[in-house]
Amino acid sequence: MTWRSLQFRRSELFFSAYFSYVAILALVRPLAPEVRTLTVTTNLAILLWFFLFAWAHRDRGFQTLDFVRDLYPLPLLLLAYRQMNWIALPHSGPRLEESWLRWDLFLLDDLRLGALIESAGSLFPNILEAAYLLTYALPVFGVVILSVHGARRRIDDFYSILLFGTLTTYAFYPWFPSTTPRLLYPEAAPALDTLFRRFNLAVLNEYAITASVFPSGHTACAFSAAFGLWHTLPERRAYAKALIALAALIAVATIYGRYHYAVDTAAGLALALLAAVYPLIWRKAR
Repeated sequence: MTWRSLQFRRSELFFSAYFSYVAILALVRPLAPEVRTLTVTTNLAILLWFFLFAWAHRDRGFQTLDFVRDLYPLPLLLLAYRQMNWIALPHSGPRLEESWLRWDLFLLDDLRLGALIESAGSLFPNILEAAYLLTYALPVFGVVILSVHGARRRIDDFYSILLFGTLTTYAFYPWFPSTTPRLLYPEAAPALDTLFRRFNLAVLNEYAITASVFPSGHTACAFSAAFGLWHTLPERRAYAKALIALAALIAVATIYGRYHYAVDTAAGLALALLAAVYPLIWRKAR
């Protein structure tokens, strides 16, 4: 097997860089030996998986595996998120959250954003919580829409934008250990307890990591998915515009629902904007 015979997708290169980064952190951080072994061996296995698929590309006749390559980044995105908890260290030093909370109180109380959202009773809080819940479906939605409209060959382009914003966000977590305001400052929770909020809290209590909340993964993922569709399906921009509107609701929901601090959301949006300009840089480099 020669390097010329390998055809890596850009999404696989992004994942390779990310999982190598996590493996290196696992080796240098004071982790339990079993956690270090699990992280390093898992990530090495993933890298070998990428080499296998890069060799067994469609030009060699492996058409079915080519379809698998369209799908397996979805569960890998979840694994990338969960691994941040594997290598997390106990919080130490001055807490950033106290200063972050002041910005939230300024937005929600001083500027009365919270009162505006609750002005129609539970209507707007439910809309925001429902939007927040839909974040998990956006990567799948992008892949399905591209497939339905005959743009399967652009799925890797979509992934590259999505992963640029989302994985970069996850990569920040080890350096900014922080606790979500819904746990650290429960007294600042929204006044209205809605059905969608209870469902979101059940999901987060079961599956959310505790390593960090800076930047906001929900915000970065939502806007990166929207920008990904904007670039890869320009003939049907209505989808991307709808996702941008949904991502804006998700960004507001992260602050109002006390899932993130406003600074987390702003940082997540900034990384998604970097992901949006990445295709332009890539084309210029090519």
